[in-house]
Amino acid sequence: MGELRAYGALFVGQWRSLASYRASFAVDLATNILGAVLDVVAVLVLFGATRTVAGFTLREGLLVVSLSSCGFATADLVVGNIDRLKTYVRTGAMDAVLTRPLGALPQLVLMDMPLRKGLRVAVAVAVLITALRLNHVDWTPARAALVVIAPLSGAVFFGAIFVASASLAFWWVESGEVGSAFTYGGRDFTAYPVPVFEGWFRAVFAYGMGFGFVAYQPALALLNRADPLGLPAGAGFLSPLVALVAAGTAAVVWRAGIRHYRSTGS
Repeated sequence: MGELRAYGALFVGQWRSLASYRASFAVDLATNILGAVLDVVAVLVLFGATRTVAGFTLREGLLVVSLSSCGFATADLVVGNIDRLKTYVRTGAMDAVLTRPLGALPQLVLMDMPLRKGLRVAVAVAVLITALRLNHVDWTPARAALVVIAPLSGAVFFGAIFVASASLAFWWVESGEVGSAFTYGGRDFTAYPVPVFEGWFRAVFAYGMGFGFVAYQPALALLNRADPLGLPAGAGFLSPLVALVAAGTAAVVWRAGIRHYRSTGS
């Protein structure tokens, strides 16, 4: 109970700091909507030039990008601020975090939770609902469960990518660009049907790293479409398993980074 009260105090302190500048917070909320909107606009522009992309229509493409946006926006809201770890390491703020009798990762998440990104999740969910209505999904209990589980699994998967890529700062402080290649590059990859990509790039990102199971495979299962790349129909239901493997890997990398960390001497 003591730890929970401490985490609660961190969150309340963060909320009070935001409430002190309400106009700024409101502007941040509004501008962050653009992030989710632009993800969808990019897909609309692509399909504006052609009726189908890799055999997928605009309605099907909208379902893929909406599943991707729901997962990424939720992860970005909850743990997105962890990509500031390099700043905490460089300035010595990480030293203060490790001296407290609390978990380092929950502290970092609650110290600067980007609540201003909350509306991005709402926009992503609205686009997902619209895409489901446009595609006339043949609902079954399994698909009804999948439409809830897939975005949550995507959030866990992207959260793991955020944590694992940020952990590189324990060994290489200026690793931000490398981490962004996997977090934001992964978001862009999952916004399109996997057959759009080819060769080793598709094999590594989609199946080697698991990005293909964030939105593309669940979308195929919801649409009752066969995978043109040959994976079985049940592959769309593997998203939770892929997310758990990613979370476990991120936990191992994070713990290794904490053990490797040496104080800045500040």
